[in-house]
Amino acid sequence: MTKAPALFIGHGSPMNAIEDSAAARGWAQAARRFERPRAIIAVSAHWVTDGVRVMSNPNPRTIHDFGRGFPQALFDVQYPAPGDPVLAADIVRRLASFGARLDDSWGLDHGTWSVLLHMCPEADVPIVQVSLDMRRSPQEHYAIGQALAPLRDENILIMGSGNIVHNLANFFKYRGQPMPWDLNFGQYITGAIAAGDDTAVQRYQSHPDAAQAAPDWEHFVPLLYVLGAKTAAEKAELFNAENFPGIAMASIGFGLSPHMKAPA
Repeated sequence: MTKAPALFIGHGSPMNAIEDSAAARGWAQAARRFERPRAIIAVSAHWVTDGVRVMSNPNPRTIHDFGRGFPQALFDVQYPAPGDPVLAADIVRRLASFGARLDDSWGLDHGTWSVLLHMCPEADVPIVQVSLDMRRSPQEHYAIGQALAPLRDENILIMGSGNIVHNLANFFKYRGQPMPWDLNFGQYITGAIAAGDDTAVQRYQSHPDAAQAAPDWEHFVPLLYVLGAKTAAEKAELFNAENFPGIAMASIGFGLSPHMKAPA
């Protein structure tokens, strides 16, 4: 069976869902480098819970989890991908040691659908979101990714969605070029990933620029699920390396094909 990739996606603004941005084009190009997955496990920065929760909805709703000020066209977007209750139950079994439970209260938040609109525009691949347990350490988030890793061999794509650099206050404060701490921290993390130093990434908060560049833990830790899900032999591939003040769009792929399929 085809082995699905593991992807960390820097998702940035929800406007990437409807704009012809460099990030959106990069997501679409990445999708041309793997076969259609049987299902997708999505770990989004926008579903944080007290305990590990696994979305069990067979028909998850599209959640417009952002505030006012965005155009109506963004609120009108629907991404009607199916869920997969059987896969959800399997994930709960695999994550039993983490106390995982099924949850039918959630749907697909914009950390998931704004990306998949470009990667899987037909919305025909089943999706199961796994929440971020606010009680867990970075090392435990990484361990959950390791527990999910075997599902890649069943052609199930594992996608973490957040941002390596994420500080919305600084995004609005420092308009224009990214600040030195953003660039220093981003380069440190992507360098550690390239070197296979997962321990350094798990200890990201010890970096002197982390407090400014990555105060929003929920946007950083989806990366740890993807690092946990990779194999020792897989090399990281960086794409979408665009930087803004307080936001890094860097995305990381493991297991992407070197060949690109012709566009549909």
